[in-house]
Amino acid sequence: MSVSNTKILPNSFNASRALELACQTLQIEADAIIALKNRLSDGITPAADAPFARAVALLLNCSGRVVVSGIGKSGHIARKIASTLASTGTPALFIHPAEAAHGDLGMVTENDAFIAISNSGETAELMAIVPIVKRMGATLIAMTGNDDSSLAQLATVHLNVKVEQEACTLNLAPTASTTATLALGDALAVALLDARGFREEDFARSHPGGALGRRLLTHVRDVMRSGADIPAVTAEVSLSAALLEITRKGIAMTAIVNAQFHPVGVFTDGDLRRLIEHVQDFSKLTIADVMHANPRTVGPDQLAVDAVQIMEEFRINQLLVADAEGKLVGALHIHDLTRAKVI
Repeated sequence: MSVSNTKILPNSFNASRALELACQTLQIEADAIIALKNRLSDGITPAADAPFARAVALLLNCSGRVVVSGIGKSGHIARKIASTLASTGTPALFIHPAEAAHGDLGMVTENDAFIAISNSGETAELMAIVPIVKRMGATLIAMTGNDDSSLAQLATVHLNVKVEQEACTLNLAPTASTTATLALGDALAVALLDARGFREEDFARSHPGGALGRRLLTHVRDVMRSGADIPAVTAEVSLSAALLEITRKGIAMTAIVNAQFHPVGVFTDGDLRRLIEHVQDFSKLTIADVMHANPRTVGPDQLAVDAVQIMEEFRINQLLVADAEGKLVGALHIHDLTRAKVI
């Protein structure tokens, strides 16, 4: 007798109710973000006087790091904001306010900007350290839901993240408020990214382990075959000798070079297959008779993705690498790029 692994749903489960609450939650949180957007400038002129713009200016002028702190759900949001800032060109870190009160406050210096996050603006753990941060001389930016809170009053700039209601049906669990705070943190990061002129290449340097990092940080010299691994023969050698070189080097091609080791031609295993269809006797052929002259090359300091683009454009699997003087310094097979996870 087989036992079913299917879990029996509680009798109280109502699928329609679940979907209704899901839509309601998303709507409440979407409304909270829209309200926050409308409140950013709130008719303040000039724009530079708006709290958000002042916060961005302070963070841009910060000569130290941005320290983000909060506890509970606000702490989770603070960690994410710090991570986003750090990965988009603004050096940042998270500190736990309770740990800060027991020594970690030593991470903060007078040159830093301190972002304190608390929906109530009265969180005891934060209020225990914020006055000390102020005495240090660090810039204090507060993100709370209460303009009149103790934290808001202490801050150099206060960013109001007030929401009309939480998405929680009990209006208790931080839901809409944390969503709004997270969105405002993203807005800060994007504004700072733009103001710093942060580019795709800068993002790649912060993410060397990711696909973008590999694409933008890997150069041809990092993946090419060099030295004795380069398949190369001179133009006067026989086709048979060239085929032996192709076999020895295992890259399914050979370069044909002149006395200065400049590539003057290329011959691939694909060329060989096509040649067999028309020629029966190879004994009298030199590689110069069958090579492709003026082969395409790529520079060793070019990005590996440039080599990929050349291969894709001309539908080839191998590419020669030549330096600025035109000397052959390497060879690439598409498998080399695959192994390096450039493609």
